[in-house]
Amino acid sequence: MSSHDAAPSGPPSRNPCCLCWCCCCSCSWNQERQRAWQASRESKLQPLPSCEVCTPPSPEEVQSWAQSFDKLMHSPTGRSVFRAFLRTEYSEENMLFWLACEELKAEANQHVVDEKARLIYEDYVSILSPKEVSLDSRVREGINRKMQEPSPHTFDDAQLQIYTLMHRDSYPRFLTSPAYRSLLLQGAPQSSSEA
Repeated sequence: MSSHDAAPSGPPSRNPCCLCWCCCCSCSWNQERQRAWQASRESKLQPLPSCEVCTPPSPEEVQSWAQSFDKLMHSPTGRSVFRAFLRTEYSEENMLFWLACEELKAEANQHVVDEKARLIYEDYVSILSPKEVSLDSRVREGINRKMQEPSPHTFDDAQLQIYTLMHRDSYPRFLTSPAYRSLLLQGAPQSSSEA
């Protein structure tokens, strides 16, 4: 009898194994993975720098964000400002998930892809995560299938769904928010009494 046969008490339907990606067991493989996860968590999915570190946007750039959501999302400063807005709406996890998926798609090393995919799953897809993003059951089931052999495109459908959600839901409110209006006013030509 192996050490895996003595599973911790839990739902009777779980059958722990040493290669369990859903973390349902406490085997040595999973414990090692947890240690690696903690170490890599601090370096692999770093948050965006705060707005103070970003280059201040030009008035033209700020105005371009109202032209299309794509322009906002392609601007590092735009993403940072939009992320700060999402934080006020308690939906920052949508941007964090989207950014993590972008980072995953740029990865070529399969071992790193496997680890990043697991981090993304645990942080944003797992129903146990406090940062869970809102995905429909079809997309969630597709991710569960793809997690057996993760690739840089494991989360493509989910990323598109969250992008669409931000575009349709949060983006219109962002454009009317005090934060965005303040940026517009900072770049607006001002009448000066110095002339």
